[in-house]
Amino acid sequence: MTHPVHGSPETPHPPTWVATLKIYLEPACLRMLALGFSAGLPLLLVFGTLSFWLREAGIDRTTIGFLSWVGLAYGFKWVWSPLVDRMPIPVLTRLFGRRRSWLLLSQGVIVTALICMSLADPKVALAPVVWGALAVAFGSATQDIALDAFRIESAASERQAALAATYQTGYRLAMIWSGAGALWIAARSELPTAVVGAVSGYQHGAWQTAYWVMAASMLPGVLTVIFSPEPARREMPAARNAAEWLRGALVEPFSEFIGRFRWHAVLILALIATYRISDVVMGIMANPFYVDMGFSKDEVAAVTKIYGVVMTLVGAFIGGALALRVGVMRVMMLGAALSAGTNLLFAWLAGVGHDLTALIFVISADNLASGIASAGFIAYLSSLTNVNYSATQYALFSSMMLLLPKFVAGYSGVYVDHFGYASFFTATALLGAPVLVLVWLASRNMQIAAKQLP
Repeated sequence: MTHPVHGSPETPHPPTWVATLKIYLEPACLRMLALGFSAGLPLLLVFGTLSFWLREAGIDRTTIGFLSWVGLAYGFKWVWSPLVDRMPIPVLTRLFGRRRSWLLLSQGVIVTALICMSLADPKVALAPVVWGALAVAFGSATQDIALDAFRIESAASERQAALAATYQTGYRLAMIWSGAGALWIAARSELPTAVVGAVSGYQHGAWQTAYWVMAASMLPGVLTVIFSPEPARREMPAARNAAEWLRGALVEPFSEFIGRFRWHAVLILALIATYRISDVVMGIMANPFYVDMGFSKDEVAAVTKIYGVVMTLVGAFIGGALALRVGVMRVMMLGAALSAGTNLLFAWLAGVGHDLTALIFVISADNLASGIASAGFIAYLSSLTNVNYSATQYALFSSMMLLLPKFVAGYSGVYVDHFGYASFFTATALLGAPVLVLVWLASRNMQIAAKQLP
């Protein structure tokens, strides 16, 4: 097996802790903070926040459930990622370069679609909101493709874990703003019932204001892209015809990966497809669990949406720092073990019942583990990519990361109905056992490959 093109994730001579922490103040890391915010903002606006808006507008739960399929845009973004990797955009690419032009185009789609969603009242006409949500999801997935490539090409492999940590920080802060922040804005934009004559409490104007603010909140990301340097351009061989261009855009990124890793590619893809399975499957039933345990909306919002995000950020920084000192594979093993193990704490909480102190303890451990695992995993995915095909290959990896877990998670409600929460959380912890084996095998193969290098 040849050595990964982007370099080994292991660091032979770890830097001092002071030098490690200074990395987070480098311009590339600070840019990732703003761009991570731009990437995280649209997600809840087409999922959690939108579901709240639609339910308040009187849309039935079945329809809301079907609308969650807009998220498939994220799972299949690898389909159009070759276009982002290779196709120039008229005028924009000449002015800003390949990566920044695609970032600006996708951000423009997100802003426009959010404004269009705000103008439509789902209580009167649902279709415009649905089409707007689809456009936001498509623009957001495209932004992810271009941003992942921008991040990978902006720094060497030993900096990728730090970039991933600051990216996650911005991403999580955006999720707080687009989740709790959007609800807060909508609540405070409501007019007195006596003024508007509303009986149900639903006011479209309040949600319109919230989505206008969310659209404006994309501005920091747009400005960051405009004033950021374009990564060094890697020239691609000129295509003589359409067939040759399609081969270079669609076939070569995938054949290059298979050719580089040969049969080890199967192991790597299996690890990517299952690494986050414990967290994703468990997460689907988390909110119903809180409701059934008797936790109030305020308790869930404060502990899981605010405090929990902070603990995830702490975990991400710990994971990024540890990756620089002990290597990515060790951090991945630690993250996989902690992510599976903390699911057992939810099984324990199911027996405890409504206990706010116990909830805080469980959320602390679970989100800390999630942050560590995410930082190591993103750095690992980045190390696997060939910079000539970074957008396409990374989009494939990040899509595979969710497809299997999301499919399995679809049956989580059936499992809970038959066996209960404690059994369900225990089962999700056991799902993490094969992941530990895959991480060990991948690490062992990487070590063998390193020894074979001249």
